[in-house]
Amino acid sequence: MDLRVRKWSFEFRWAQVEEWKPAMELVWRTFMKYEGKEYTQEGIQHFFDFITDDDLYRLFLNGEYRLMVALDQGRIIGVGSVRSRNHLSLLFVDEAYHRRGVGSTLLGKLCEYLKAETGESFMSVQAAPYAVEFYRKQGFHALCHELHYAGIRVTPMEKEF
Repeated sequence: MDLRVRKWSFEFRWAQVEEWKPAMELVWRTFMKYEGKEYTQEGIQHFFDFITDDDLYRLFLNGEYRLMVALDQGRIIGVGSVRSRNHLSLLFVDEAYHRRGVGSTLLGKLCEYLKAETGESFMSVQAAPYAVEFYRKQGFHALCHELHYAGIRVTPMEKEF
């Protein structure tokens, strides 16, 4: 499956090793701008610990934590990842690129990958409050009401392919 597809001038492909750190910096920056205000200090710390965890990085290096990047002239403008077979783990787009199809394209490419390469028929996500409406527009439905744990607020959602 060729993932080097361009939409506008954006490139979408699997992340390279040297892109891990800038990708996680984009995730953190975007999280703090849009999600951090919805979380307790415990939740913010929990999220930071997740994205800076050495074990997560090792999983990425071993190909067990797939991370896709969106680039504009070589600069990372969005990231999306899957883990545990079919769970969307991270989907973040730089603020300057919101509403330009970057998040939708990343999500679509990840769904295509899951369907074609792993045989999955659905994707799950623990949607943060800011993202629930985006996921609904992408065909996800809520599995239950918003949940709270470890200072984090999420709505479990799922999309069938």
